[in-house]
Amino acid sequence: MAEKYFTVSDMSCGHCAASVTEEVIAVPGVTEVDVDVRAGLVTVRGETVDDAAVRAAILAAGYEVADVVRQAAA
Repeated sequence: MAEKYFTVSDMSCGHCAASVTEEVIAVPGVTEVDVDVRAGLVTVRGETVDDAAVRAAILAAGYEVADVVRQAAA
């Protein structure tokens, strides 16, 4: 399973987290999304995690991706 961490700016509440989660979980291959609003971090897990598709989903939720922090394969 792939795991990637995206830093996201301007998230400030539970609604922000819900919006991002809803968009990202719809990306093919993504099975789990965790959003830490305080840290500005979105953790994405799945069989495959397409950076461009996840970035587009986060943008569709109304937020900017600052960076992919790190990734790991388990």
